[in-house]
Amino acid sequence: MPRRLALVTGSSRGIGAEIAIRLAKDGYDIAVNYNKSEEQARKVIERIKDIGVKGIMIKADVSNRAQVEEMFDSIRRSIGNVDILVSNAGISYVSQIQDITQEEWRQIFSTNVEGTFNVIQCALPYMLSEKKGSIITISSMWGLRGASCESAYSASKAAIIGLSRSLASELAPSGIRVNSVAPGVIHTDMMDDFSKQTLENLAEETPLRKLGSPKDVAEIVSFLASDKSSFITGQVVGVDGGFTI
Repeated sequence: MPRRLALVTGSSRGIGAEIAIRLAKDGYDIAVNYNKSEEQARKVIERIKDIGVKGIMIKADVSNRAQVEEMFDSIRRSIGNVDILVSNAGISYVSQIQDITQEEWRQIFSTNVEGTFNVIQCALPYMLSEKKGSIITISSMWGLRGASCESAYSASKAAIIGLSRSLASELAPSGIRVNSVAPGVIHTDMMDDFSKQTLENLAEETPLRKLGSPKDVAEIVSFLASDKSSFITGQVVGVDGGFTI
């Protein structure tokens, strides 16, 4: 029986990299998508191949439809069709609403929302033909409750949740499951500029009194990608230490 193939967008670092490596350990062949961090993507691929599965790295800006279509063509020619899609690529800005520019607002929605739409729509023809597949979007707890000074990011993540729930209903008769994972405060290298005091404050605000790790998110994605979650669709799974209680 051929191995299934998972595409993880934005998987050269942080949460995306950990998801790609976890799915490789589950036995999936992996397509690692990156936009700028080629060297880091190469390191992820090396780890994936050391696990003993196939891996391919593909450069594409998910907000660019032509690049996304070419990415899927390249994956199909090189390694096969995508059975599991993890839409993880995203960007954020910290800014008060009166200070964010229209260009920054558009960039957030172009990458986070339109990027998610692009990869899902390109993955669907094969999934629909096979009447199976698992689509997992990475949203955020801020898409559920909103974050001060991150209005654009919060709005884009809320849109991803709405899209995921709608598609779960639309695609369920075709055997395709759609779920969303909403991470809380996850300690990645993107937080390296935060002071020790800030990190301690964030941990204190979290009911479990600690920060999450990329592995915490990867474990949930692993479950949602697998047959163990075959009766689960349309859900938003919080990985936030109780932050949104």
